[in-house]
Amino acid sequence: MTAFAALAVLALPGSGADARQARPAPVVEATAPRPHGEPIMAIVSIKAQKVTFYDSEGWIWRAPVSTGVSGRETPAGVFAIIEKDKDHHSTLYDDAWMPNMQRITWNGVALHGGPLPGYAASHGCVRMPYGFAEKLFDQTWIGMRVIIAPGDVAAVDFSHPALFVPNAEALAAAPSRAATLGREAEDAAKTAGEAKTAAAIADREAKSLKAALRKLEQAKARADAELKIADRKLAAAKTDQARAQAEEAKQKAVANAADAAAQLDAARTDTTAKLDAAATTKEAAKAAAGKKTDIAKAAEEAKLATEPVSVYISRSTQMLYVRRNTHKPARDGGGEVFDTSLEAPVTIRDPDRPLGTHVFTAVAQNGSGLRWTAVTIDDGDDAKDALDRITIPRDVLARIAPTAVARSSIIVSDEPLSTETNYRTEFVAVLSNQPQGGFITRRPTADVNVASGDEYDDGFGNFFQRSWDGQPVAPPRRRAPPQTYFRPVQPGWW
Repeated sequence: MTAFAALAVLALPGSGADARQARPAPVVEATAPRPHGEPIMAIVSIKAQKVTFYDSEGWIWRAPVSTGVSGRETPAGVFAIIEKDKDHHSTLYDDAWMPNMQRITWNGVALHGGPLPGYAASHGCVRMPYGFAEKLFDQTWIGMRVIIAPGDVAAVDFSHPALFVPNAEALAAAPSRAATLGREAEDAAKTAGEAKTAAAIADREAKSLKAALRKLEQAKARADAELKIADRKLAAAKTDQARAQAEEAKQKAVANAADAAAQLDAARTDTTAKLDAAATTKEAAKAAAGKKTDIAKAAEEAKLATEPVSVYISRSTQMLYVRRNTHKPARDGGGEVFDTSLEAPVTIRDPDRPLGTHVFTAVAQNGSGLRWTAVTIDDGDDAKDALDRITIPRDVLARIAPTAVARSSIIVSDEPLSTETNYRTEFVAVLSNQPQGGFITRRPTADVNVASGDEYDDGFGNFFQRSWDGQPVAPPRRRAPPQTYFRPVQPGWW
């Protein structure tokens, strides 16, 4: 029997081979037979109950998983690792052990080690084999992309003129510019600190001078009053002896008044000069603080320009959002602070027509450019047609593209950003046409302060209150109500 004849027999309806093919083989742990680099993304397939990790050359690790049961389904969408805990215990489920936990939402969805019965069995998290979770725990990083797909999808090589093309000169200059501005920011911060100290000392001295001046004014007022009393006594004297005594008292009062006036005049002259000097010192401190802020912003911009940039484009809100990890620890709840200072409107052709959800990732440098992959997890246009329909403002591209590096990404989706997106996340976007039981049944993340800069005592930016902004949305095609996007107010760093 030839090979083609054997294939024909296997394909006959009702054959045992056909029945076996209808049931996918169970996923087993696997490692790519090649040296691997740092993982860039993970793709979880709910349908296939597996997770695949990718480096710049393709898949490197694969393992079975257990996602959420019916009613507590793991949400499909686009996420990133935002916190890691080697020995995590659940605060929701009776202190359950969740070793090697890697959080992707602050309301409790995570990847972690756990029992795998061979089917979906979790409360919404993604359980992985215990040993596999331990092996990859030290390999991943805060901000690493995690894609949870309803079906079984893979990253494929992709190119398109809309994808970022870095500028070689800007890339080469970025590290040294960041280092130079960092040093200048340190010097400016030191100068501002010294000026602030000098202004504080001058202010204390000014207050002391003012107090001493008030005492001298009171002393002169007493001396003047005593002189008036002496004048009255002299005028009232009836005898030569009384007049002589009154005259002597008046001379002393005149001398005392003259001395008090002289001291007061001298003190006023000295105080005026010192108050002028204190005001100058205060103005110098204000100028130094302003320079510190300006240089700090420039330094932060330069530093962020060396980091991968993530861009989210939403058809629902017709907006573009940018994230870069500052690597500063968030003090009010864990994780790291992501810069959120840039958002801008985008033009989407035929905005009522679905785009789908596509994740484009720069996996490596490619000569003077970048090599990209694409992952599509939701129906709509194909990846190329989706990008063809989007026009990013040129000024935004000028801020982002010249220094784009490997691990940068562009996400295009019909969805708005989830309300779980905040300054301690990269992006959280959930597919609203898929079950979300394990996501929407969890308590939403508590309202937090949007913090950067002075609150963190690093000289960058200010402290802002979180603001909730209900965005207008395109006509819905999905059964779930449109979500609102949390947009923190933060000063621009470009």
